[in-house]
Amino acid sequence: MFSPNLCSQTEDIDLTCKSLKCSVCNESFSNKFNLDSHLKIHSNVKSFTCSLCNKSFSSKSCLTTHSLVHRNMKSFRCSVCNKSFSRKSSLNIHLVVHSNEKPFICIYCNKSFSQKSNLNTHLRVHNNEKPFKCVICNNSFSRKSNLNIHLLTHRNEKPFTCSLCNKSFSQKSSLNIHLVVHSNEKPFICIYCNKSFSQKSNLNTHLRVHNNEKPFKCVICNNSFSRKNEKPFTCSLCNKSFSQKSSLNIHLVVHSNEKPFICIYCNKSFSQKSNLNTHLRVHNNEKPFKCVICNNSFSRKSNLNIHLLTHRNEKPFTCSLCNKSFSQKSSLNIHLVVHSNEKPFICIYCNKSFSQKSNLNTHLRVHNNEKPFKCVICNNSFSRKSNLNIHLLTHRNEKPFTCSLCNKSFSQKSSLNIHLVVHSNEKTIHMYLL
Repeated sequence: MFSPNLCSQTEDIDLTCKSLKCSVCNESFSNKFNLDSHLKIHSNVKSFTCSLCNKSFSSKSCLTTHSLVHRNMKSFRCSVCNKSFSRKSSLNIHLVVHSNEKPFICIYCNKSFSQKSNLNTHLRVHNNEKPFKCVICNNSFSRKSNLNIHLLTHRNEKPFTCSLCNKSFSQKSSLNIHLVVHSNEKPFICIYCNKSFSQKSNLNTHLRVHNNEKPFKCVICNNSFSRKNEKPFTCSLCNKSFSQKSSLNIHLVVHSNEKPFICIYCNKSFSQKSNLNTHLRVHNNEKPFKCVICNNSFSRKSNLNIHLLTHRNEKPFTCSLCNKSFSQKSSLNIHLVVHSNEKPFICIYCNKSFSQKSNLNTHLRVHNNEKPFKCVICNNSFSRKSNLNIHLLTHRNEKPFTCSLCNKSFSQKSSLNIHLVVHSNEKTIHMYLL
């Protein structure tokens, strides 16, 4: 009769108990059935298939363990963070994370990992292995998670939205990187020129200029560039550069004075279709760019950026003649016309001239009887917003303009000026009587 302890009785019998050895990895087995099951791992034969997801396995025990996933059975719980696992081996692997041990070290860069699987994934970067291929565009990735994120771009899915500006991203990491822009923090500083950047990737790109690195090579002419989005196409008229020749061609229309794109509402013409589309927002009252501080909305992103300067009270552009400061360079340029005494904008109805086009446009409302600014209290309309603001003072019974001679108050400065004539006439009469 066979004794269960027979294998442990002598060293000779112990050798015969595991006399079957795998020719591939030298692992020993006590019977042919176990050896045959083990050999399937090396042969990549997976004869046990899950009926729910069609995933295949080399052994029945692996299939049994896998089936726990479908039953959502996670009976092995981490005592530190309460995370649950369907396998005890998975729990053991996870526990290394809490121990802060990183025993698996990369032979190329000495980076260490808590799990062997993470090291194996990392090694693909050094070996340039990208086993996960996109079936749509054939782009390859070293991680399956990166492929899944990439697939969102094809489906145009951007589930991660910025709560400050509503810009959406396909990856949470991209959203986190974007949020630094709103904080105005630039923690990444160039060691050569002290220029600072909000994102490390931008700093790395900038460093290529100092190191004269040009890793992006043109497959047609072998020219190399420091940026993937290099701008090799330069306008011969104004030296503005573009990354594509088509963009340069579109830009050249500006110099030709051609404006083929016409607004269907006001017949205003534009040299570029993008400018027309931006202009149409004015007619459609579309203001997609919202200020996170005061909720004011703008039809252009550039206008929002300019507006944000007012909250920070920044006026970096100063007039060299009168020291008046402006938040925009364009505002400074418009202001400089005042000092030149030039009035190139002339009214077609009365020949009155103006130094700024905006003032002419405001003046034209008088001739066209346009009063776009309406009082919400009494429905009176005005051609200027400033006139509406002055009018609103009457409803609030505010009279901020006071006569220095008799202390009488007025809601408008113009009313005060009219009133002052009374005092000037009194002085004239008094002088006449003397």
